[in-house]
Amino acid sequence: MRQSVLKISDLGFGYAKNSLLFDGFNLELKEGEIVSIVGKSGKGKSTLFDLIAGFKKPLRGSIESKSISFVFQDPYSSFHNSYSIKNQILDVVSCELDMGMLENTLMLSPELLDKKPYELSGGQLQRCSIFRALMMKPDLILADEPTSALDNIVQLEVMKTLIEASNGRGLLIITHDLGLAEWCSDRIVRL
Repeated sequence: MRQSVLKISDLGFGYAKNSLLFDGFNLELKEGEIVSIVGKSGKGKSTLFDLIAGFKKPLRGSIESKSISFVFQDPYSSFHNSYSIKNQILDVVSCELDMGMLENTLMLSPELLDKKPYELSGGQLQRCSIFRALMMKPDLILADEPTSALDNIVQLEVMKTLIEASNGRGLLIITHDLGLAEWCSDRIVRL
């Protein structure tokens, strides 16, 4: 039986006490499951990301998760321009880097890791972000609009890569793109 990697119970949160974004929200995600949170702007997708990540605290309820790594919407803002990609990955990873995954699954040359973020395309940098997230060996990958900053061809490539590389981990995708969610998800939660 697959174990739970994320369990949200009776979540309550709002920016104003009399206007809650979430009131009694529940969600469970298991190993190997892909769940997409879908909604238009202002429906609370980014707030839910922040709550799961621990950047915000719920007013009530609980959020329990196993280890999480993140793939952010804008890969350029998730890396510092002054340091090589490799140094930034090694800062958060305690294992040897899987160059086979980098080359065969993510289709990136190991030499790219020696470059600085501004020297890579958006698609290359987002795949480096996925590589960093996977090398952290999480139980859950939390991906916030992981393809919205990319063109259509690169979007499909990056999503296929993320799904293939997640390899049995839980994957929670936050997106406004219902078509993407329908294409890749085991379940869709609409906000």
